Amino acid sequence: MKKFIIAILIVLPFVFMLGAIPFVNRIHPIILGLPFFHFWLFLGMLIIPVCTFIIYQLQKSEGSIE
Repeated sequence: MKKFIIAILIVLPFVFMLGAIPFVNRIHPIILGLPFFHFWLFLGMLIIPVCTFIIYQLQKSEGSIE
């Protein structure tokens, strides 16, 4: 089960940043003073390190990382 969660967390940033671009490539709505596309990229910069940290913690708990 942990390996499945790790696989999802590895794929999630790629889908978030590349797969969703055709759907978020627009100017409106303006969120926090940013066009929607720029806000999406900024949100990705916050989500990707969180996914990486969760992957690290899962691997550390199963003993893959010393």
